[in-house]
Amino acid sequence: MNFGICNLTVIPLRAEASDKSEMVSQLLFGETFEILSQEKQWLRIHTHADDYEGWIDDKQIARLDATQFKSTQQSSFCLTDLMATAFGKNGSLILVIGSSLPNYSNQHFSISHEEYQTDGDVTETGNKDLSNRIPWNALKFAGMPYLWGGRSLFGMDCSGFTNVVFKLSGIKLRRDAWQQSEQGILVSFVDHSRPGDLAFFQNEENKITHVGIILENRKIIHASGKVRIDTLDHYGIYNEEQKRYTHQLRLIRRIIA
Repeated sequence: MNFGICNLTVIPLRAEASDKSEMVSQLLFGETFEILSQEKQWLRIHTHADDYEGWIDDKQIARLDATQFKSTQQSSFCLTDLMATAFGKNGSLILVIGSSLPNYSNQHFSISHEEYQTDGDVTETGNKDLSNRIPWNALKFAGMPYLWGGRSLFGMDCSGFTNVVFKLSGIKLRRDAWQQSEQGILVSFVDHSRPGDLAFFQNEENKITHVGIILENRKIIHASGKVRIDTLDHYGIYNEEQKRYTHQLRLIRRIIA
């Protein structure tokens, strides 16, 4: 079997085949992947949600055959509560916002013939234009801690935050900020932007290293220390608490579903 699915709350995706290796991303419950290679218990994978590659521990996933994998791709239901419980025959587990629920119907879903029932709010994202909900979904994460490589409410980095927020609206964003900056259409000026657009920021070497979601009234929500709201202008992000600019604006993109 060359496919798999995350059947735990959240698992780390690492740069190398080792528990000591850097966590470059995370898989949320229900997210699927293709297995590219294996070294002992470590699997090198390509994720379906954001076209990313890395290493995961074989003990933390469930294998899928081609038929099961295809079946999960036909489901586009996401948990929209910050947290919920899934109840199964072999016990319960915690789900976090952004988790995918394969084969979902009326609060029930299943993975590899194991059935669950959840008490959380669920949205179908595949057949609806939910782009107007991007700012509203982004605000759900306000105050959550920063974590390099994170994509869950327990901690997320800047592009992990935008990745999951857009997933809730049925829009597939790639994983890293520089990759996301190549998607969508260019918005020429801050004054031409609208809520839900992505703003990208560069470091001293002119490399894109940060991203945030534009809100109304020249505000931006982004993950920096925590998911926070700051002021945005043509120069960049201004932190009112620190009384200084923290990020230099490079470009703005409008992502079309």
